[in-house]
Amino acid sequence: MHPNVYIPQQFIDLMQQQLPAHLDLDELLEACRRPLKRSIRVNTLKISVADFIVQASEMGWVLTPIPWCSEGFWLDNESETISLGNTSQHLSGLFYIQEASSMVPVSALLKDLEITPDMRLLDMAAAPGSKTTQLAAALNGNGLVVANEYAASRVKILFGNLMRCGVGNMALTNFDARVFGGWLPETFDAILLDAPCSGEGSLRKDADAMKNWSLESVTDISNTQQDLIESAFHALKPGGTLVYSTCTLNTQENQGVVSHLLDTFDDAIESIPLDGLFEGVEHSLTEQGHIHVYPQVYDCEGFFIAKFRKVDSVTPPKVKKRLGKFPFSPLTRKECDTVTKAFKHSVDIEIPGSFKLWQRDNEIWLFPAPIESLLRQLRFQRIGIKLAETHKKGYRWQHQAITALCNNSESSAVELSVDDARQWYMGRDIRPESENKQGEVLVRYQGVTIGLGKWVGNRIKNGLPREMVRDTNLF
Repeated sequence: MHPNVYIPQQFIDLMQQQLPAHLDLDELLEACRRPLKRSIRVNTLKISVADFIVQASEMGWVLTPIPWCSEGFWLDNESETISLGNTSQHLSGLFYIQEASSMVPVSALLKDLEITPDMRLLDMAAAPGSKTTQLAAALNGNGLVVANEYAASRVKILFGNLMRCGVGNMALTNFDARVFGGWLPETFDAILLDAPCSGEGSLRKDADAMKNWSLESVTDISNTQQDLIESAFHALKPGGTLVYSTCTLNTQENQGVVSHLLDTFDDAIESIPLDGLFEGVEHSLTEQGHIHVYPQVYDCEGFFIAKFRKVDSVTPPKVKKRLGKFPFSPLTRKECDTVTKAFKHSVDIEIPGSFKLWQRDNEIWLFPAPIESLLRQLRFQRIGIKLAETHKKGYRWQHQAITALCNNSESSAVELSVDDARQWYMGRDIRPESENKQGEVLVRYQGVTIGLGKWVGNRIKNGLPREMVRDTNLF
């Protein structure tokens, strides 16, 4: 138990009024004071669920499937003393440490969603990236995921998680998400708005989550949420799907915001009930067909999820755009052919046809094809994958391109021991027991490519990006 969890009396009174009749207030408060079970989601961009289960079994982990996400598992016997973030499987992006109930919004969005090569998805409040990477894994390299984060300090964390998980068909933006409705009206096939909220459902993860909670702050936040959900609806294509979610429990930020959306857009919107999403969903289903998870129901964080379809076009707000010069230019067909052949020859990796090659100064980038018509509509912080830097003797291939595009069967690779893998993740050169070769080499651990090095005599020069270097030892 967490005896020091702060729960304001005003919140207890509010829950007394709003809690569904079949739930007990004391059980809710008791659940809020219990530590969370640890949960993870397998990243299928890097490994299949079946292969991960084998690795987990070899480590002695006991996995219990999460009903609403086929890639999600609770870790039932894994010791709290083990740092999941320092396992090789986490460092190489095979899994994401994600709270179980936070997997529901993406599962709701993906249900009955047809994945196409030219589709565009928007995650309006994306950091730290759990739901963005879940979306990207489902797309499996198709289409485009635009991941927006309002807090500049969190964009770097978001990008780090996308890079670790091998997500290439993405673009990052750093805006107040209220801009999307006016700047990119009727652009996206599907939108996830996991809205900033008062965080009442996350007490089990953060005992101080409600230190600044008040009824007044709930009103302020719900006003912001109403603005954001209007923006999301304007940015959605007719026929497109919108999921709204929060990790809070009060009805003002949940059902209240939903009512505002439905009232505002009336005949242009329909609510999609989420009954049948997973076994046991009826225990958290509202009369309107939304999911309202209280912490005691599935023994996880509190969450709210609602799903909508845009059935008709609406007039977007008018905005004035000011965009700076776009510093990239597309490569010619001949230049593309030269780069593609050099990449294949050097590291035995093919560049998928879903990417286009662009250049800025001496940098070559892979942009997801569906972004091209948006390049002069919005300013992006980061797009796609940095493939290479050019120099007099050729190309310096980049870590993100290697780990995102490899299939772990390339010929030019060295398998590391656990000791060498530790040294690698600490940013040090390694001397593996392998016959010395020349040039660039893929570095693998337990069959997964974890980076790119270069032979210098009998050692491999470490090419791990500085931001990914870990001082702590690999578990």
